Amino acid sequence: MEHIAALLLIVGCSDDLVQCRELPPPISVYETVEECEGNLQPSISLFTTKHPQVFGQCVEVDPAIEEEDAELVWDVKPDGTLYALIEVPEIMVASSPESREKDYLSQE
Repeated sequence: MEHIAALLLIVGCSDDLVQCRELPPPISVYETVEECEGNLQPSISLFTTKHPQVFGQCVEVDPAIEEEDAELVWDVKPDGTLYALIEVPEIMVASSPESREKDYLSQE
């Protein structure tokens, strides 16, 4: 399995930045951040004639994150700044008092 160091995020928006959506880059995962950054501008330019506003960012991926648990979260601010990060949801495990009782051993 390859190591993913960065994700390329491309977002197309309306002129007023009210409607934005994620666009599919030609290559979305990279083994190095430098590779991603090298493809950022050429990837953005593919969409500039199709969307009034186009933003892109290479989002660094922590190698300790399990891919299936991670989520790419992004937002375009009113000033035109693209904010993006990889987020890992907190996992809560519920248990009942009965199930905990059987996990303890009693010593007599």
